[in-house]
Amino acid sequence: MKTRDFWYDLPEDLIAQTPLEQRDTSRLLVLDRETGAVSHKHFYDILEYLKPGDCLVMNDSRVLPARLLGHRPTGGAVELLLLKDLGDRKWECLAKPGRKLREGQEVVFGNGELTATVLEVKNDGNRVVEFHFVGIFLEVLERLGKMPLPPYIKAELADQERYQTVYSREVGSAAAPTAGLHFTQELLEKIRNRGVKTAFVTLHVGLGTFRPVKAEEISEHHMHSEFCMMSKQTADLLNETKAAGGRVICVGTTSCRTLESLVNENGTFEEKSKWTEIFIYPGYQFKAMDGLITNFHLPESTLVMLVSAFAGRENVLSAYEQAVQEQYRFFSFGDAMCIL
Repeated sequence: MKTRDFWYDLPEDLIAQTPLEQRDTSRLLVLDRETGAVSHKHFYDILEYLKPGDCLVMNDSRVLPARLLGHRPTGGAVELLLLKDLGDRKWECLAKPGRKLREGQEVVFGNGELTATVLEVKNDGNRVVEFHFVGIFLEVLERLGKMPLPPYIKAELADQERYQTVYSREVGSAAAPTAGLHFTQELLEKIRNRGVKTAFVTLHVGLGTFRPVKAEEISEHHMHSEFCMMSKQTADLLNETKAAGGRVICVGTTSCRTLESLVNENGTFEEKSKWTEIFIYPGYQFKAMDGLITNFHLPESTLVMLVSAFAGRENVLSAYEQAVQEQYRFFSFGDAMCIL
């Protein structure tokens, strides 16, 4: 299949720049993946589509305030975006402006409570830096770092917690698992009271999520690597759900990629973790997921390809076309889809 097969036209004014005041009042497009039928609801109506015995699987990764604005000792502005923790205070980072940050260069953040030394310039242009600070790095980051919002969001975020899910707890993502942004604690309580199980996995979202597919043939695209893990408690819940005939419904493409990466060949689960480069596109046979709650994704992105693998390319592109006509809000702070 060609990358251009996953293109759709999106007016720029439909790209949501800010989150809604109330998380669960976003709109919800419900897509029947067998028939292609579409319904227009609000997110709080998700209760109508969940049945007792189902299991809702959520990614509890928490976004690092990974965008650091600093300066070189000579005064030039520098931005580092943390990508991967290499241990021993060393991180792989995106750097701007890259040409100014050579090996040995120092960078200062805030009033000097955090500094960094460039150790290596990698072939892809990323930098390996070593940080110098007193205390706990995450606490320093909370004070000095900013949320690494996607490039299509131009507005500043007034409340950094709005780019976190209400159930986030495992710090490590460079971007939010945005399908979960629609849930409130009250809505989750109603879901549990309905007899629906809730389970958590962790996949730390990398910035490769936003990397465009440049290959003409999608099969030639290589996915970025992301770390994911599943606890014994979640594995047991999923096995119980499957054995009893319940549905496993993933909240977001990251939860889907985690389950499909960690599921055993016979469809069962166990406590496990791994680095995954799974690329799901049409033709993929799902072993774990029965339903998906997700946002609207960028044209020609790997995420549109994943959703198309689950619901059919024609169904998905038709649903997207209707969402554009109905003036849905798109991407990270936008509206949601439920595909069953």
